[in-house]
Amino acid sequence: MWKRRLMLMFGLLLVGAAVLTLVEPADHAVREIQLPLRHEDIIRQQAADKNVDASLIAAVIYTESRFRDQTSHAGAKGLMQIMPETADYIARKSGGTEFTREDLATPQINIAYGTWYLRYLLDKYEGNTILTLAAYNGGEGKVDEWRATAAAQGEKFKVASHVPYKETRDYVERVLSARADYRSTYATELGLND
Repeated sequence: MWKRRLMLMFGLLLVGAAVLTLVEPADHAVREIQLPLRHEDIIRQQAADKNVDASLIAAVIYTESRFRDQTSHAGAKGLMQIMPETADYIARKSGGTEFTREDLATPQINIAYGTWYLRYLLDKYEGNTILTLAAYNGGEGKVDEWRATAAAQGEKFKVASHVPYKETRDYVERVLSARADYRSTYATELGLND
């Protein structure tokens, strides 16, 4: 009788251990579906090279493409949804002499160009992430108009709600929310703990 109880307890321990070993992979799978992360090595490298927050890069990629290489109806390409004309400009400014538009399908080039553009916008807008993201989505010309109008009224862009276009305002809020999620969920993978 005691052997039977001992065997039953041992069996239950084995089942419990098996269940515990499945919990972490299942948790990881759910996390990957809800908040995917790919190409973290490229993101970390570009973040370091261009002094841009890795969680911001990941959040832009997530918001733009959910980490899927695609072309939008407007013609934006790749993970960071870069317009071909913008990519041509980035190539000229960054020394990409052998760049072709097809290169935007390559994660390394797409993330490098998208991060270059984020750095450029951060510099142009004096580190203002709201204006940077609004320009990334809606274009520099529109943001410059909004900024001039706000300045004429003695206002500044401090929060996403100051963005006058709903689509761009929603985009900025989605990226900022995703950035917070990437910071808390993938700090190690993005090199934020270093």
